[in-house]
This record gives sequence, C-alpha cells and structure tokens, in this order.
Amino acid sequence: MIARLKGTLLESSADTAVVDVDGVAYLVLLSGRTLGAIGSVGGEVTLLTELQVREDAWTLFGFGSAAERDCFRALTSVQGVGGRVALAILSVLSPDELSRAVAQDDKAMIGRASGVGPKLAARIANELQDKLGAVAVGGGTVAAPRAGAALDALSALANLGFKPAEASAAVNAAQDELGSDAGLDALVRLALRKAAR
Repeated sequence: MIARLKGTLLESSADTAVVDVDGVAYLVLLSGRTLGAIGSVGGEVTLLTELQVREDAWTLFGFGSAAERDCFRALTSVQGVGGRVALAILSVLSPDELSRAVAQDDKAMIGRASGVGPKLAARIANELQDKLGAVAVGGGTVAAPRAGAALDALSALANLGFKPAEASAAVNAAQDELGSDAGLDALVRLALRKAAR
C-alpha cells in the first residue's frame, strides 16, 4: 500500500500530477482543491495517498490533508461513488463543507459536483450521517473541528469508539479551551475528559 508520496512535482494537468520520488514517477489523481495548493512544477510536494486496485487498473489518488483523504474514503464507501466522483465532490466542497452539507442533509450542495445527480446526492447525505465529523443535533449542528491536530484528535476519538457527534463536540470544546494551536496529545487528553462527563 502506498500511503504517502514526497518528491518533486514533474507535471500537472486538470486532475492529475506526476510526482518524482527518487527516480520513480507516480501519476496521482487529485481534487481541484489539492491541485491548486500543491504549488508549481519543479517544487517539492508531499501528498497523502489512497491506492485503489481493480481488475483493470491500479489508481493512485492524492490528498493535501488527512481530512480530505478521510472524506474520500467515506465517499467511496457509498454505492455509486467511485474515486473520480469523490474527487469531483472534494473539488467543490472542503471536508468541513462536506461535513456540514451531510449534517444538514443539504443534497443541493452535494449535488453541485460534476457527476452527482439528485439520487446520488441523497444517498451520500443519508449514508454519511454517521461517518463524518459534523452531525446534526436537535436541529442545530455540531461543527467539525477546524484543522490540523483537531482533525487528528477527532480521528483518535472515533477510533476509540466515540460517536461522531460526541467526538466532534468534545474536540471542539477542548480546542476552544486550549486554543487553535494546541498540540495533539493535550487536545486528545482534554477531549477524552470532556467526552467522559
């Protein structure tokens, strides 16, 4: 499994990049958002990756953040959403925006992506309710944690068995108390204490 690439950006196009890693060039499919953020040809680039193996092809998808990769994994778990459709959605919506759209059952927002019709948008909104970080609670929304360590803390709590709404509320409360530049260890410890209350 290829989990990460770090190398020189050799070329990029509308939805792909070629990254040279010690003489081996990898063709990686990327969202428009990630393509816009990786910089210019010749520069150093680091991408998190997801390898999809099918009978007829091995396809490597790249991401600028763990949140984007996690959303891609969630999206491709939905029947009818392949890797390219997931990238189209992530080109239109950031991970936070996708979480909010799912939490608010905003099918129109999800349907803005190329290749996503009303039925598929409804299926995505329905099936991802329990998989993404922001979950509707009593008509309101618990916002997904904002970035960096908060996303990793949310993942840690989810891996410990907390429901997305509980994990998101605890991490947000911990981040509000500690500040946006809090370290992962401190954030997880305080979020666990808040979730246990």
